[in-house]
Amino acid sequence: MERLLQIAIVLLAIFCCNSTAWAQKSGKITTVVIDAGHGGKDPGAIGKHAKEKDIVLKIALKTGQYIEEYLKDVKVIYTRKTDRFVELYKRAEIANKNNADLFISIHCNAINSAGTYGSESYIMGLHKENANLNVAMMENAAILLEENEDDYYEGFDVNAPESYIALALKKDNFMDQSLIIADHIQQQFKNRVGRKDRGVKQAGFLVLWRTSMPGVLIELGFLSNPTEERFLNSEEGQVYMASAIYRAFKEYKLAYEKENAVEEAPKTVSQTNVDYRVQFLTSPSDLSSNDQKLTDISEVSSYYHNGLYKYTSGHFGSNSEAEKHLNTIRKKGYKDAFIVAFQNNSRITINEAKKLEAHH
Repeated sequence: MERLLQIAIVLLAIFCCNSTAWAQKSGKITTVVIDAGHGGKDPGAIGKHAKEKDIVLKIALKTGQYIEEYLKDVKVIYTRKTDRFVELYKRAEIANKNNADLFISIHCNAINSAGTYGSESYIMGLHKENANLNVAMMENAAILLEENEDDYYEGFDVNAPESYIALALKKDNFMDQSLIIADHIQQQFKNRVGRKDRGVKQAGFLVLWRTSMPGVLIELGFLSNPTEERFLNSEEGQVYMASAIYRAFKEYKLAYEKENAVEEAPKTVSQTNVDYRVQFLTSPSDLSSNDQKLTDISEVSSYYHNGLYKYTSGHFGSNSEAEKHLNTIRKKGYKDAFIVAFQNNSRITINEAKKLEAHH
């Protein structure tokens, strides 16, 4: 009973707090915040020959340098450019105050196994494996070095699993975009740098909690693995990893701006029929029709959009009909479901759909 009460208190704190989230300010990606994890009195993961704080700073600065050199329309902001300690909440503040379009936090890992290696990227969400929880606990432990941490993290307990469950239940308005940039990063690490791909994962990271834009936390590799430590601590390895993050960012930026330009461009159409659907699920991989996430939903269809498989329910000729179905889907547990619109199987904005509906 005491355990359940603790969970309830943490959940209440999360849902009663004021949180602000806003969409990217335009159809362009113009500002990115690059966060070198740890720093100063917080060394982060420690290998036999290197510290996380030093490696990630070098790679963060190189990544920013490539963006500034080759993408002149992008402003790069760093949470730190020297070996200094920056509180986790201040890192989010830097991104929010600058109305950034993307937040990239760079880290290294270490565990009690010299054989484990590979790169992985995390987005804000609920951990499905204890290994993911352990990574989040290690990165969040930085708050134990902060002064008055209780004033900023609403009683969050770094070592309590229920705190991470509550943290992950906070609605992430940018999960789709965070998944896309994380996937781009992993593909670059795998295909261009030849690193082992440990995948895109979810966990509760305080540094991502209050950022009001898409964000990703990168674990470059394991300093507990001698070979990987040697690679990450080398000039060549740092150039390769920074270049990979830069290329992933460039891919993300170009795809986002291309899609946005298409959506904003005037459309000449041959008919006014509109197909409203309720989108309830997004996945980086194509799900089978008998997947348990889909079996309880009627009239399921899917479409591939911006690097992700997106699943919808129903087909409606009016927004009001779709609104009724939206309530049904949300009652089934998909609280973040929303309405999307199509014409001739091409996605259009809701405003465009309503105009077409009004003239039909």
